[in-house]
Amino acid sequence: MAVMEDRKMPPNCTNPESDPFYAAADEGRFMIRRCTACKKAHWYPRAVCPFCFGATEWEQASGEGTIYSLSTMLRANFTMAYVTLKEGPTMMTNIVKADPATLKIGQKVKLTFVQTEANKVPCFEPA
Repeated sequence: MAVMEDRKMPPNCTNPESDPFYAAADEGRFMIRRCTACKKAHWYPRAVCPFCFGATEWEQASGEGTIYSLSTMLRANFTMAYVTLKEGPTMMTNIVKADPATLKIGQKVKLTFVQTEANKVPCFEPA
């Protein structure tokens, strides 16, 4: 199968809590939140820690990850995956710039941003 090209991605809905994330993404920075109390990083970014309900702060992530699970929609021509970030959290994302026949669980991937009509969204490609 041929390499899947970047599909036209819909823009994400933003809100005051996610606006700093998308502003950083537009600058090419991938940000996650880490709890100031328990020190665990989490995805999706939110002000309250989902583990201990402590306050969180923004942190720039490495953009490195590993495919945890994936599914390719051949008719729609895209691959969705759960990617476990080097920092710990697992996020749902798209895998781009890859032949889906070559993708596998445990494969290393790296961050790339895809431009939508409104903002850039984080996706991953083979490392």
